[in-house]
Amino acid sequence: SIVSHGDLRFLILDCPSDSTLPSVIKILTKEGVTDVVRVCEPTYATDPLTSLGIQVHDLSFKDGASLRSATSTDSTDHPPPPSHAHGTSSMSTSTSSQPPHPPAPTTIAVHCVAGLGRAPVLIAVALIEHGMSPLDAIEYVRARRRGAFNTTQVKYLDAYK
Repeated sequence: SIVSHGDLRFLILDCPSDSTLPSVIKILTKEGVTDVVRVCEPTYATDPLTSLGIQVHDLSFKDGASLRSATSTDSTDHPPPPSHAHGTSSMSTSTSSQPPHPPAPTTIAVHCVAGLGRAPVLIAVALIEHGMSPLDAIEYVRARRRGAFNTTQVKYLDAYK
């Protein structure tokens, strides 16, 4: 499911496996994914993704747990902040007389086991951090990913920030 709002663009997935990764890679490529964020335990080798230039970030936290309990397994490698997801710059170094072309939209894929809990929570938090109210973020994600969020996650998001 694509969740796009302003300069944010996310793809919510369920968890791939080594056997399903080739078909998932086709989707990632089609959607312009530059980064994959795993919010569950690893279930597949990342080499096929990294060989294509797709960075994989592990930000695992327990299903139903608060996002505050998330721990990155690589403290030096975090996904880019959503506001920088497109690599936009306020200055152009082009000397061409033509106006600069905006960068192609990039997408950050986020997955948990079923794509209904932890991944949507992370995306809702990004929307809230970018000015959307918690309840609007919940509705916005649910409109694009049916079945997203359980009661505990809705309460967490409603109290966020």
